[in-house]
Amino acid sequence: MIRFRPMLKTEFEAYYLGYFIPDYAAEISSNYGLSSDEAIAQAKREIAEDLPNGPETEGQTLVCILDVQDGDEQVVGYLWFRADPVSSSAFINDIYIFPHFQNKGYGKATLNALQDVLDEMGIQHLRLRVAADNERAKHVYESTGFRLTGFNMTKRIGKG
Repeated sequence: MIRFRPMLKTEFEAYYLGYFIPDYAAEISSNYGLSSDEAIAQAKREIAEDLPNGPETEGQTLVCILDVQDGDEQVVGYLWFRADPVSSSAFINDIYIFPHFQNKGYGKATLNALQDVLDEMGIQHLRLRVAADNERAKHVYESTGFRLTGFNMTKRIGKG
């Protein structure tokens, strides 16, 4: 059974430095044609803007994903989302299942558990963005009922 608990500051450091920045920078570099150094700098700028107080940033929810079996809890990943009760919607910024737990159904179980939490809050729409080259994530999202609503497109211009 999947449950969530608030991410601790020490866990945020592991999430931010050990996973999010390198992973997001690789996505930025691959999809936007930036050098590795430029992509890392952009990823750091964006997370500093979005999460100025880390896991205690108002309006943002960062949790650890727990697998609970027979009273034992094991952290299997992290989830970052933002719920907006006014628009009755939520946006998933990031889901990360630790590599040794991938391909075991935790992504789908996490999405189902999140939907239950959001439903209790009165949220009616769940949105996300997935990188065009992330086939595994697209498969998980589509298999849990997400549908394509558009495309993000980019073109690099100028000499810089």
